[in-house]
Amino acid sequence: MGKFWTGLKKNRTKIWVGAVTLLLVLYLVVSFQRSVLLLGDPEPVAKAIGAAYLVLPVIGAWALIRELLFGARTEQMAKVLEAEGGLPEDTLPRTPGGRIVREAADAEFDKYRIEAEAAPEDWRSWFRLSCAYDASGDRKRARASMRDAVRLFRSQPTPTRR
Repeated sequence: MGKFWTGLKKNRTKIWVGAVTLLLVLYLVVSFQRSVLLLGDPEPVAKAIGAAYLVLPVIGAWALIRELLFGARTEQMAKVLEAEGGLPEDTLPRTPGGRIVREAADAEFDKYRIEAEAAPEDWRSWFRLSCAYDASGDRKRARASMRDAVRLFRSQPTPTRR
């Protein structure tokens, strides 16, 4: 039973992603079904609503696929960095609630910013910069940096990826 709980704790994020994905897919299927029903109605207003309602599952499916691919690629890059010993160490002090102390993260941030500026074509530096942004609480820039890292990772073949 101990292995079960350990595995559950270790994969808790993936379990939540799977549950939310399942709920979103269910919503998309029901939305698609309702839009088809409305499109089959003889009333022109119902047809118009059905056509407009059909856009929701298309956009939802696109967003879901995009986010799942982003997560998978991010995880793939993290595994490569971990194998190379290049993941940033989590040595930042934390509050009693477990949050990173912002001032310490901001002080550490410059190291990763300088690294990314020195090697703008290396996905590893952008990955680490993204982690630094995230630790500093700037999620928008962390995501943008990670997108840059993904773009560079996909464009540059590495020994572990062909």
